[in-house]
Amino acid sequence: MTTRRLARSPFLALLSCLPFNAALFAATVATGPTFSVVELTFQGPTIGPTDTPAKDVEFSVRFQHESGAPEYRIHGFWDGDGKGGARGGVFKVRFCPTKSGRWKLVEVASNHHQLTGQNQGDVVQAAASRHAGFWLVDDQSAERRWYRRTDGSHAYILGNTLYTVLSETKDTNGTPNGSSIARDIKNCAEFYNKIRFSVIADVNPHPVSMPFFDESGKPTRDGNHSHRLNPEWFTHRVDLAVRTAAAADAIADMIISGVDTEEARSALLPAGNGQDYTPFLRYVAARYGAFPNVWFCLINEFPIRIPAYTPEQIIERGKKMREFLPYANPLSVHGRDGAWNKALNTTPAWNDHLVFQRKIKNLYETVDWMQRSFANGGGDKPVFDDELSYQGAGDQHSEEDTIEALLGAFLGGGYGSTAHKDGAGVRQPDRQGKMWTVGKTGQYLQGNFDPTAHSASDNLKWLRGKIDAHVTFWQLRPAAMDGGIFAGAHKNFRALAWPDREYVLGTDTAQTGIVARLPAGKWTVRRLDAIALRDEVLATDASGDFRFDAPAARAVLFHFKRLP
Repeated sequence: MTTRRLARSPFLALLSCLPFNAALFAATVATGPTFSVVELTFQGPTIGPTDTPAKDVEFSVRFQHESGAPEYRIHGFWDGDGKGGARGGVFKVRFCPTKSGRWKLVEVASNHHQLTGQNQGDVVQAAASRHAGFWLVDDQSAERRWYRRTDGSHAYILGNTLYTVLSETKDTNGTPNGSSIARDIKNCAEFYNKIRFSVIADVNPHPVSMPFFDESGKPTRDGNHSHRLNPEWFTHRVDLAVRTAAAADAIADMIISGVDTEEARSALLPAGNGQDYTPFLRYVAARYGAFPNVWFCLINEFPIRIPAYTPEQIIERGKKMREFLPYANPLSVHGRDGAWNKALNTTPAWNDHLVFQRKIKNLYETVDWMQRSFANGGGDKPVFDDELSYQGAGDQHSEEDTIEALLGAFLGGGYGSTAHKDGAGVRQPDRQGKMWTVGKTGQYLQGNFDPTAHSASDNLKWLRGKIDAHVTFWQLRPAAMDGGIFAGAHKNFRALAWPDREYVLGTDTAQTGIVARLPAGKWTVRRLDAIALRDEVLATDASGDFRFDAPAARAVLFHFKRLP
């Protein structure tokens, strides 16, 4: 991230009022590569923890490329003293140049006179980089099921869950978990390229560091005060997680509200601000929407727990969040157990992907649930089962259960996330008397990522690497088993197809004498065993009816690709 403090002489301030083409002496206030985050600092009114700048101070900058396009209007945010301190007049704008060249601050708008027009007409200089850019739904992929990067490249996504990684604690008493935000994110990113976490922590809170202020200026974790943002939390915790993930080119999948507790879930329905959630959404969008690796999930399990949200409330918040985002960051919501809820669909869509949860141990059931969600969402968006298989005693999923289930997400034409969960916890009532689970253990809540305990991690890393290396997955879609090239295969097996070009068959049990009725041409055939971590080439010039055997292993891919 490039950070520059902006300071203006009266002469330059006068020039900033000139038309776009007339600002001949505009200052270059920051430089950075494309698809990096350039942070600009502005001086505004001095504000403290009893004030509400997220609500009261409107501030945005309009950036325009020297060619005239593209152009982005980006909201700014109050950041205390700029170092995490709770009193100061520092306001920031985070900008991601998507094109090399000069970008002018053509408009600096605010409802406060100190910020209005400040540094207007100045320039950010961007140099070309090799960064892959944002994650975008690939309109040219099979049925729009898959993501691509801005540069057109593709990478298969496998996610992991570290809900309360930002608090660095392992229980409700605030006991340190023995790790750190940076260490957990970095270690997790060695295995997974999407990391799910709560922006405001949750079940295992930090005893001192908290995301909000109450009316008296005291730090609180109560989301009913989500219009009173604490710079310390976001500077030293959320920023750290996002930047660490960005350095590893891993997705920071940020759950904006929740996960479990009533206090955390209230951030999108804040009683302290007349239930007006817009200051919080604008702040989160302003602070993190310029990061190409950031995705947004409005809330976990939106229709259950306290407070629960209706589909109409989610749509309203999703549309508002999309208004605040200057870039096309992926945005969705996490539903309850079962397929995507059709009531969340809108035209045009507020969300670009579908999230559901279903704990599954086998590939064929995973495929079927992925297909239900894809259809429920309109048949044109990527699908994630973000609680597909939690390895460990909590949900009683074994290492092989998790590997097979995550392979099923791929075979279903979508993506999946896992986690490590030791114990199911105990049930107790909240303030309204509704029962919920506390004392849940495992890395998904406690952090301290450990791939030896979450032992499916190395297998899933291997599988993701093999998919990226060998499979043109963005051209594939789920294929019917009856009447397809794998007719006669076991009823549990599932396939993906790019007709006449590429096919994948997933197997989870032994079967001999399987026949692939290959279309005309010569084909390479590869077997990928995600349990044994074995990559074998079975043929380099197969044709016609190709016979092969599925081993007695639970997560195997057979890949057929026609030679040019």
